[in-house]
Amino acid sequence: MLSVEELIKEALSLPNIQRSLLVEKLIESLEFDIDETIQTTWINEAKKRRNEIKNGDVLPIPGEEALAEVRRILE
Repeated sequence: MLSVEELIKEALSLPNIQRSLLVEKLIESLEFDIDETIQTTWINEAKKRRNEIKNGDVLPIPGEEALAEVRRILE
């Protein structure tokens, strides 16, 4: 069996497409059952935010702009 270091070295030598498939499978293997209440709460929140944008109640800003503002605040 390969050591973790050897496995990482092997994985990094793979072509991009194969590495992305490997990453996807590794992430899937880490996922576990999500509490239904939490999942429902997040789905409802996402729908609420979507509706706020669709109705013009809030204006979305680009992600880069939002991150720049957060960085400015944290400085």
